Amino acid sequence: MGPRFSRYVLVSAAAVALMASAASAQTVAPPSPPHGQAIEPMQPPKDLPRPQRGDRTRNLDFLFGALKAAPDAESAKQVENRIWALWLASGSDTANLLMSRAKTAIDANNLDLAIELLDAIVKIKPDYTEAWNRRATIRYMRKEFGPSMEDIRQVLKLEPRHFGAMSGLGMILQEFGDEKRALDVFRRALEINPHLPKISEAVKTLSEKVDGRDI
Repeated sequence: MGPRFSRYVLVSAAAVALMASAASAQTVAPPSPPHGQAIEPMQPPKDLPRPQRGDRTRNLDFLFGALKAAPDAESAKQVENRIWALWLASGSDTANLLMSRAKTAIDANNLDLAIELLDAIVKIKPDYTEAWNRRATIRYMRKEFGPSMEDIRQVLKLEPRHFGAMSGLGMILQEFGDEKRALDVFRRALEINPHLPKISEAVKTLSEKVDGRDI
């Protein structure tokens, strides 16, 4: 509990610091990141294995250890997919059905319907991490940065190792020009999952800009 909570505090501190700015994103458009730095929102792969049976926390702890120790990108991808499978398993038939319909709505670009479905999921299953993460992603796509950050904070409260949510948080911080905190969050994501090529590229680019800057 202690280390997991500490990780959450570390990552969410950046969200708290930018909350006031993000809340105004409805009326003030943030500057776009420089060319070549854009990162697409991280989504779970389409074809995932069945989630492991047994104790979920213990399984995730094992998989995150394997992810960090993976010798190559292919091995890491297999472990990452097993992590996503566990994250997507809600343990509720109703939540699973609504999530499936939300995915269909997203694929059809019906984001309003997707948001309504995800709203319903987090009400009936507030500990379902991936519903919060999926809603955060849609809100980011709609440039609703304040609500997206609120959802990301909830994701990281439930799962401090969620590298997908961290990448989203870093993207929002980068949108608002807070490159130092974005770099901190991206680096944290890479500590958890070293095999994130786009995040690695962002860290390299931001490191060149931030290192040596008087902040």
